[in-house]
Amino acid sequence: MTTLYGLKNCDTCKKATKWLDRFGVDYRFVDYREHPQSAETLSQWSQQAGGWDALINKSSTTWRQLPQNRKAPGSGAEWKLLLKEYPQLIRRPVVVTADGAMAQGFSDNGFKQRFGVQK
Repeated sequence: MTTLYGLKNCDTCKKATKWLDRFGVDYRFVDYREHPQSAETLSQWSQQAGGWDALINKSSTTWRQLPQNRKAPGSGAEWKLLLKEYPQLIRRPVVVTADGAMAQGFSDNGFKQRFGVQK
C-alpha cells in the first residue's frame, strides 16, 4: 500500500489525495505533525531524495523565518533535530510505495507515471 506523508491543511497534499481517490489508488495518509517520523525514516528519505537539502522546502515561510544559524545544519543529527522541531519543512507530499520507493511533490503527470495510470 502507498503511504502519503504530509500535512492535513497543505493544498498540495489535498490535491494528491484527491488524485489518488479519483484513480482508485489504495493509500493511507499520515500527517507528520501528528505522527512525527523517526530519525531513521528521515535519514532514509534524505538518502532517497538526494540529500538533506533536497528534502527541505526552502520556499516555505517557516524556512524563511528560521534564524540563519539554523539554515545550515552541519550534520545529519542537526538536520534530524531541525525536522523534528519543524516537520513542516519537509517538501510535501512524501509518497512511499509498497516497494519502499520514495518520491516528493505532486503533479498529475508524475503521479500518472508513478502509478501506471493511462487516463
